[in-house]
Amino acid sequence: MNAGPVMIMAGGTGGHVFPALAVARALCDRGVDVVWLGSRRGLESRIKPPAGVAMEWLTISGLRGRGFLVWLLAPLTVGRAVLQALLIFRRVRPGVALGMGGFVSAPGGLAAWLARVPLLIHEQNTVAGYANRLLARFARRVLLAFPGALPAHRPCIETGNPVRRELLSLDPPRIRFGERTGPLRILVLGGSQGARILNRKVPEGLAKLDAECTVLHQAGRSDTREVESAYRRLGVKSNVREFIVDMAQVYAWADIAVCRAGALTLAELSVVGLGAILVPFALAADDHQTRNAQHLVGRGAAALIAERDLSADALAHAVEEFAANRASALARALRAHEMARPDATDDVVKACLRVRAGA
Repeated sequence: MNAGPVMIMAGGTGGHVFPALAVARALCDRGVDVVWLGSRRGLESRIKPPAGVAMEWLTISGLRGRGFLVWLLAPLTVGRAVLQALLIFRRVRPGVALGMGGFVSAPGGLAAWLARVPLLIHEQNTVAGYANRLLARFARRVLLAFPGALPAHRPCIETGNPVRRELLSLDPPRIRFGERTGPLRILVLGGSQGARILNRKVPEGLAKLDAECTVLHQAGRSDTREVESAYRRLGVKSNVREFIVDMAQVYAWADIAVCRAGALTLAELSVVGLGAILVPFALAADDHQTRNAQHLVGRGAAALIAERDLSADALAHAVEEFAANRASALARALRAHEMARPDATDDVVKACLRVRAGA
């Protein structure tokens, strides 16, 4: 048994950072020391870690969508990051390493293997990314949010996706919705970085509604003013924010969500119990967001509009189905809630501690 700290390796976007943050907090609550391996270019560098979490940094950023020169230099960049991570592992001496995705996970996971530190990986999506497909060969445990996301190279445990703990204390849909009346409350989320197509099309679509609505829209850093202007011009009551911090409050407020189909978003919709109109990111690796979305759509918890089909008319039609019959919003919320995995964070934590203890 090595009682050293748990090394969490996660970075980049909210889909990796927030599940990792949930696990880090749960470990700290148990009195476990946590070290977070991240990148200063990722969202993790802009979020205050929980007390008791030490931050370590790798010099690396994502490769997907970058230019030819970046790819040409990728072996050197990744090799340098592996060396940095290896030096951190030797200094910190973690008892176990948990890879939760993002561009730090691959070099961090390889360094864990080279340092002979037991490795666990957690795959958030229905289709595993390249890094986790590689690291699964070296991992002591493979944790999955969705069944079948990875071949069973090693023992797999289906845990679901960890979510922010404040979401677990929200009232269930029947209590939240109750006798709710008035304008339809629409929450628009494009992920932690916003989504340009949602920022353009959603204001136009909501302006076409016959029903009255009010909107809370997370637009991302670059589009906030433009989206505010669009809603104002179109006469749609809205509150546009660059980034939403208190997600529990806004989930409790909303009747429906219009959003991407990232794994974290879907896990949060399920835990909270909220129906949605999903617009998967068309360029997501292996089209994993469409596969993610089908998980909810197949259970009647959400509607799906492919990005290529997203228009003001298509969105207005989808939203009208919620607005015309408010009971349908509750029905979708209940179906989403039935799919929740509220114990996901605890299951990931227990897996880490079992491996650290030598199991």
